[in-house]
Amino acid sequence: MNQNQLDKIKNGKGFIAALDQSGGSTPKALAAYGISKDAYSSEDEMFDLVHKMRSRIITSPAFDSDYILGAILFEQTMDREIEGMYTGDYLAEKKGIVPFLKVDKGLAEEANGVQLMKPITDLDETLKRANERHIFGTKMRSVIKEADQEGIKAVVDQQFEIGKQIIAAGLVPIIEPEVDINSSEKEKCEELLKAEIRSHLDNLSNDELVMLKLTIPTQANLYKELIDHPKVVRVVALSGGYSTDVANEKLKTNDGLIASFSRALSQDLSASQTDEAFDSALEKAVKSIYEASI
Repeated sequence: MNQNQLDKIKNGKGFIAALDQSGGSTPKALAAYGISKDAYSSEDEMFDLVHKMRSRIITSPAFDSDYILGAILFEQTMDREIEGMYTGDYLAEKKGIVPFLKVDKGLAEEANGVQLMKPITDLDETLKRANERHIFGTKMRSVIKEADQEGIKAVVDQQFEIGKQIIAAGLVPIIEPEVDINSSEKEKCEELLKAEIRSHLDNLSNDELVMLKLTIPTQANLYKELIDHPKVVRVVALSGGYSTDVANEKLKTNDGLIASFSRALSQDLSASQTDEAFDSALEKAVKSIYEASI
C-alpha cells in the first residue's frame, strides 16, 4: 500500500470521481454524452468510444488534484493507456490522483429485497493485475431495496468477506452497499445497514482498513459513527440517480461525508462540445461537488 496515497485519501480535501461504468451501463453513459447506439456496431467499438470519453475527462485541466482525491476505473480502463501510460499511472504520476478499480461483475437477481453481487470468479487474477498497474484500492457494489434484515445482512456479509480478500492482496476495498433512493423504506434500510456495517468494522483487525461508499442518508449525519471509526479510511457518497444539484445539497448536510459521483460529474458533458466548453462544464461540476464535499 502506498502510504502517501493512503494519507491523501484519508485526510485530503476533495472527492472521488467515479469513471467506472461497465459493459451494462456503458451504452447509457455514451448516450448521455451524446453518442447514440448507431455510432458503434460492436462491443469493441463501444469500449473504444467510452475510453475516449474517459480520457478526455481525465486529461482535462479541470480534472485537477486540488479538487479530486481519487478516481474509480472500469477494468478495461485500467488495462488501457492515456498518452502512452497505463491509466492508473497517468492518474497518479501526471495528475496526483489516486486510482481505484471496480472489481464486481454486476448484480445477481433480487432476493430478500436486495441484490447481491454476482460471483467474482477471477478476483485473484484481477487483484494481481491491479497491483501490477499500481492501483490503490477497489470498489464493488450491491443494492438494497427493502428493509429486510436477512437480505441486508447477506449483502454486508458478502461485501466484507470479499473485502478481506482484497485487503490480503494489499489493496483498500471500497465497500458499496447502495440503498436505492426510490425505496419506500429507505430510512429503515439505512438504520439496519449501519448496524450491520458497524458489527463488521468492530471485528476487523488493526491492519485491516476499508472505505465505505453509501447512499446519502435520509437522516443527516446518520453515518457519522462510521466516518469516525478507526478501521474506516473514508466514507464517500454515491449520487444514486440524484441530479448534481440535489446530490450536492444533500451531501452538505452530512459532516465528513465526501462525494463519489458518476452521473452527477458528467451530466453536462457532450462529445460535440469544443474543448473550451467541455473543460468549462467539467470545471463547474468538479468545483460544485468539491464545495459540497468540504
